[in-house]
Amino acid sequence: MKFGIGQSMARVEDQRLLQGTGRFVDDALPAGTASVVFVRSPYPRARIVSIDTAAAKSADGVIGTVTGADLLAAGVTPFPLVPGLPNAEGKPWSAPPYYPLATDEVRFVGQTVAAIVAETRAQAEAAAELVAVEYEELPSVTTLDAARAPDAPVLWPQATGNVFAAMRFGNAQACDDAFAKAAHVAKVSFMNQRILAMSLEPRGTLAQFDPASGRFTVRTSCQNPATLRGALAGSVLNVPPEQVRVVVGDVGGGFGMKSVLYPEDAVCAWAARNFGRSVFWRASRSEEFLSANHGRDQHNEGELALDAEGKVLGLRVRIVGNVGAYGSGPGTIIVVAIGPKVITGVYHIPTLDLRSEAVTTNTNLVGAYRGAGRPEAIFLIERLMDQAAADLKLDPAELRRRNFIQPEQMPYTTPMGEQFDSGNFPHMLARTLYLSDWKQYGQRRAQSQARGKLRGRAISTFLEWTGVVHEETVSMQVQADGRVFVFTAMQAMGQGIESSYVQIVSEAMDVEADKVVVIQGDSDVAEGIGSVGSRSLYIGGSAMVSVSKDTLAKARDLAADALEASPADLEYRDARFTIAGTDRAIGLAELAARQPEKHIAMTTKQTVGGPSWPNSCHVCEIEIDPETGEVSIVRYTTLDDVGRVVNPMIVAGQVHGGIAQAVGQALMERVHYDPASGQLFTGSLMDYSVPRADNFPRIDQHCDESTPCKINPLGAKGVGELGTVGGTPTVVNAVLDALRPLGIQHLEMPLTSERVWQALQSARAA
Repeated sequence: MKFGIGQSMARVEDQRLLQGTGRFVDDALPAGTASVVFVRSPYPRARIVSIDTAAAKSADGVIGTVTGADLLAAGVTPFPLVPGLPNAEGKPWSAPPYYPLATDEVRFVGQTVAAIVAETRAQAEAAAELVAVEYEELPSVTTLDAARAPDAPVLWPQATGNVFAAMRFGNAQACDDAFAKAAHVAKVSFMNQRILAMSLEPRGTLAQFDPASGRFTVRTSCQNPATLRGALAGSVLNVPPEQVRVVVGDVGGGFGMKSVLYPEDAVCAWAARNFGRSVFWRASRSEEFLSANHGRDQHNEGELALDAEGKVLGLRVRIVGNVGAYGSGPGTIIVVAIGPKVITGVYHIPTLDLRSEAVTTNTNLVGAYRGAGRPEAIFLIERLMDQAAADLKLDPAELRRRNFIQPEQMPYTTPMGEQFDSGNFPHMLARTLYLSDWKQYGQRRAQSQARGKLRGRAISTFLEWTGVVHEETVSMQVQADGRVFVFTAMQAMGQGIESSYVQIVSEAMDVEADKVVVIQGDSDVAEGIGSVGSRSLYIGGSAMVSVSKDTLAKARDLAADALEASPADLEYRDARFTIAGTDRAIGLAELAARQPEKHIAMTTKQTVGGPSWPNSCHVCEIEIDPETGEVSIVRYTTLDDVGRVVNPMIVAGQVHGGIAQAVGQALMERVHYDPASGQLFTGSLMDYSVPRADNFPRIDQHCDESTPCKINPLGAKGVGELGTVGGTPTVVNAVLDALRPLGIQHLEMPLTSERVWQALQSARAA
């Protein structure tokens, strides 16, 4: 097999992307497509007194206008709430109804208020300036502290203290008992600041409506076409799912931000039907900053109780997350339920007391962003471990070693009730210490000092939860020309999943890789959840293994009939069935050609045994220029246990990309709202810094396949978010390691050169 599992095959999608033949939303605009432009709220909170669109309707090129009142009259419903969450009183939680266009009140700057449909974008933009909206400004809050203050304005009456949802986990009394007998307690408190997903391709939607069939076709840039179809049909437009088709071509990055239905998608679909035109909207970069879901924005506090030997006795955690103006998106469940799943990390922590709250503010919604709650949780436990090591004057690697869950404890159940099926954390640590040349660090630090630089290092050992929904359906067709088509709801968005599926099917079906064709991005041809939560390979890849097995079983029976032999007597190799000990054979292609449909078809629903738990060990070394505060990453080593590796090159790329985004949060990125006006200060790339290639050294990435996943047929674990989960605490702890000898114990992210320099100046003055 030329390109089977375990080989670094070049990505098949790169041919079209590098040659400019990729198909993004903009590349599929039919002739006569109208443009949509949105009028957005300039206020963080205000009552809508009136909307006058008369002047806009009469402007050049305008086809029509849309307001919230228009949508209400047409029966458009609000986005649904995530079910099953309690509020602060333990009752079913409530949040303001979130309509595609605001109806009575705007709740954040950038919220969609009205839409203009015109022949060209320029005409739509000009007409949008003519829409007269009268607002009555209301008291607002943009920060967690302001929202939780005793005199804070009530943003939603059913959210007591502006808390949408709250949960508590663990055993408070047992945790109190553990802390009472602790020899030492380590404490940390910090903000996981709000950041942007910053996909290279902004969101875009092309919507069409066929009055003859009553069907919508929505072409968009998203991660999960089948899920989006269901949300658009059942949750907003109130039409049967079969009346909606969602089509996705190439996607220029998703990172979780493109996993939900947005107001713009719904308005475009409605406008296409209402005006009888295909309509198109593409977000400007500033619109993305204002209205694409943000990430993180949590205040986290943690206390770690340890005995005299540095063994952890208990953990207390308080998570307070700013989920923005509406709780209908995934942000609320990320704060109160998803992040806590990994809060104890790879450590044996006997008891836990965790409280989590999702708080509403007058800011854009916070949703999924690469890791979705797990980076925030791992940041907390890894900061605590480093703080404890510093307090106890222990090597941070040694403190971690003393507290690992041991291989013989697998399967291991955490205080959160989560079960780890596999993992060898002591082995991962030992190998990473060797790969990173941990013992020779003193020499490198002395060399940095000789150049007038401060040097620091840190190690993080961590895991993450991947999988989300534990089943996926895929279909396969073996064609008469020998090609093998697979149909999936999983979606490529830069992560290389198309290539990984080709390799899996190539090996499982024993056909050459160029014979495998992956069909994705069309809700008409595949049902499923889509690409979220690092599930594309873990669950989707497992489904590819199973559908290949099922297809070959069906083909074996067909071959037995054709060859007049028993299925048990057939051998299979190189896409051919042969009667053992003879030269009588028939190929897959010939078998397919003999079928009435001219193909062999099979659909398989794959279920896995639960989430997967990939784990890693990262080591980062940094230098600080004390004259400027500039932080430079000089060495970075990572060892990743992602189970069975399908394509090492793709795994490395995913880890590198995740680390890059983690470094962005650690050192430079921050979404900032003005507390007084509620305006977004970081509304463009002139104001919001993102990492570049020259911010990184060569990342020394390695895989460890010694502990494959035990609960799926592929043996793989998720990888897409792993680098983001561990990269931020590793970099931040390395900076603090360099600064701690000067008495600096804590700095809030991002650790910009200005912030580091100011801390150095204050330390010198003291």
